[in-house]
Amino acid sequence: MTNQTSPDYDAVIIGAGFSGIYLLHKLRDAGFNVLLVDAATDPGGIWHWNCYPGARVDSQIPLYEFSIPEVWRTWTWSERFPGWEELRAYFRHVSDTLNLWPLMRMGSRVESADFDAGRGLWNLQLEGGQSVSTRFLLPALGFASKPYIPDIPGIEDFEGEWCHTARWSQEGIDLDGRKVALIGTGASGVQVAQEAAKRAEALILFQRTPILALPMRQERLTREDQEREKHSYPALFEQRRQTSGGFESQSLEVSALEVDEIERNAHFEDLWQRGGLRFWYHNFADLLTNRAANRHAYDFWRDKVRARIADPDLAEKLAPSEPPHPFGTKRPSLEQGYYEIFAQDNVALVDLKANPITRVGPHAITTADGEVECDLIVFATGFDAGRGGLIDMNITGRGGLLLSQAWDNGLRAYLGMAVSGFPNMLFAYGPLSPSGFSNGPTSAEMQGDWICDFMVWLRNNGYDLFDADPQAEADWTEMVAQVGAMTLFPEADSWYMGANIPGKKRQLINFPSVSTYAAICGDVARDAYRGFAASTPANKDSAT
Repeated sequence: MTNQTSPDYDAVIIGAGFSGIYLLHKLRDAGFNVLLVDAATDPGGIWHWNCYPGARVDSQIPLYEFSIPEVWRTWTWSERFPGWEELRAYFRHVSDTLNLWPLMRMGSRVESADFDAGRGLWNLQLEGGQSVSTRFLLPALGFASKPYIPDIPGIEDFEGEWCHTARWSQEGIDLDGRKVALIGTGASGVQVAQEAAKRAEALILFQRTPILALPMRQERLTREDQEREKHSYPALFEQRRQTSGGFESQSLEVSALEVDEIERNAHFEDLWQRGGLRFWYHNFADLLTNRAANRHAYDFWRDKVRARIADPDLAEKLAPSEPPHPFGTKRPSLEQGYYEIFAQDNVALVDLKANPITRVGPHAITTADGEVECDLIVFATGFDAGRGGLIDMNITGRGGLLLSQAWDNGLRAYLGMAVSGFPNMLFAYGPLSPSGFSNGPTSAEMQGDWICDFMVWLRNNGYDLFDADPQAEADWTEMVAQVGAMTLFPEADSWYMGANIPGKKRQLINFPSVSTYAAICGDVARDAYRGFAASTPANKDSAT
């Protein structure tokens, strides 16, 4: 890149999860002067912050790892679905193997990022007063970087401990003998509940909507088995890019209504026994678009779960006769004995729709029916998905426009990577890209390759500045909305629709197919990166 004013770096990446680490590897190898910063003390992204008891991934190995040969050839896993400690060790292995540490500044929180239009640079202010300038700003925060804690009166009066699962103490929190109030029954809530039920004196789960959880089918893995299977990894990693969810397979080509009940249930049973998220991503073609097809899947799930719950009233709360929402329109969680814990004397369930929380006191949570004593409150209440971490960084584009202001009326982003008015910024694993609908490493590598190729193209053509065209951005945003309208997703009050955050515009925040998204991005690249206006230092308003 050539410019009269040289920045400290060609690119600064924010975030050391799968997307940030992969971008760092690619850009470094492409010859860019690049820096990665992260508020965490170690790489791993969500696996640094999510260290609560039972935290583990819901994508199976080897799908949930980088396709970089020098990394997977020298690493083996102990479990099919690794826990947070092993995932942290994996990220350290990646950073060691690829020699990335000299390019990483950990423990450095970004407090603000401002675009200097006169110099065509981004200026970053880091916690502690440090400043860094860069040509390109590449946030890679993930969709779940800002925890959401509901506003419950009296929480400041609580004399015990409380925390969000995504801000669990790095030193750990002892659950032994505690009276634990767990608010929320999504993925992290299920995982915490399974562990707390073993150790707590009392565990009270506050459930707003029942989680439609699937059996994990955890397995121990041996080094010998993995070494025998590694010859197939390259084909598997290529295959995952060709699927809608970034896994090894995708939905069938046949409707659930085109087969008889015996064949339909046989397929359901096969997916159920194989475990993981297959019941979600490898099911019938119309599972997420046709109510009748979806109801067949829900009824199968309901009957499987109810068979594990002896108390009829409890069964109705955990696996209702009528679906609380179409199956799969909220991301299913994976469980290991979750439904069995409710038979224990130390575990109770509070239905928040029938018995809402009114306030928190010094030693208890008050509901419409009375008080629930506790000395630890765990919020498993999700995230301001997609936008939260980005708007918290105080990113300011042209004319002093804050990203939070640009998204006042809803998310907008061309290709789910660029926002008009915020030049030279591309975010990975962000809103209006596959992100939350995708296996993480698949999306991270696909977007990382595209971003790197785009930056090489800019460099080769002498362009120092780009911005997304407002019309291209509007068209992309509308297209994602139209695709969502053809599905059952709008029928659920989910974070997929932004419905979990008060005041957030209701819209589908993820593009629903990795393979289709990759094809579109590839077509954009072949067409000289249409939808972007690129310019040289001498004429920053000339379009390609």
